[in-house]
Amino acid sequence: MTRADVAVIGGTGFYSFLDDPEEVAVETPYGAPSSPLAVGTVAGRRVAFLPRHGADHAHPPHGINYRANAWALRSLGVRQVLAPCAVGGLRDTVAPGDVVVPDQLVDRTHRRVGSFVESGAVHLPFADPYCGRLRETVVSAGDGIADGGTMVVVEGPRFSTRAESQHYAAQGWDLINMTGAPEAALAREMRQCYAAIALVTDMDAGVEHGSGVGQEEVFARFRENLERLKGLLTDVVAALPGPDGCSCSSWADGIELTYEVP
Repeated sequence: MTRADVAVIGGTGFYSFLDDPEEVAVETPYGAPSSPLAVGTVAGRRVAFLPRHGADHAHPPHGINYRANAWALRSLGVRQVLAPCAVGGLRDTVAPGDVVVPDQLVDRTHRRVGSFVESGAVHLPFADPYCGRLRETVVSAGDGIADGGTMVVVEGPRFSTRAESQHYAAQGWDLINMTGAPEAALAREMRQCYAAIALVTDMDAGVEHGSGVGQEEVFARFRENLERLKGLLTDVVAALPGPDGCSCSSWADGIELTYEVP
């Protein structure tokens, strides 16, 4: 059976990562993942790549099967997940072109299935939603990578109104995104280490005057930085510590989980 240790979940405009990958179709109890998984070798480690929106961006943020994606990656043995994503900036703590490794998350989605738990008492500890060891590795992998920040995740697929954007900024939140939840929590339920790598593509509607953010601006900025992100991810994979002993997995020790961790 094909196995992988690390996964990269590609965001908007990020549809391939590996050279000569093996394509693996995975069936899950939650339906089909966004696309077949691609598995190959990066820096001597087996890596699975999954485009979050599908290979042709078929799945909008609110239509992604987040549970199937998380389960499929874990079924290959993945225990560490790197999640590059496009984000808007909410405050002058960030600027377009910045790469930020957030340390906090605020979930403002409302139509998504956010847990594998469907019965019983299984309460996920989530005070720190991102793996500290993965975050430290990413921040150390290149110059100018911003360490920390709060990312608010909205339902999408529309962008925020100016009033919404100003409200989020007033809370002290730095970044806005449409896909970071429930992805991070589901990875933790799968006992995986998970870190978001946020590329700031624009400043959100409430931050500046004008017409606000548009789709073409976001896509163009991400394309401009795609090779930079791929290089960063390659360096991170090479430097990753092993997952053993991390609380991202050990939180479930001694707990009778009411769902399957493959």
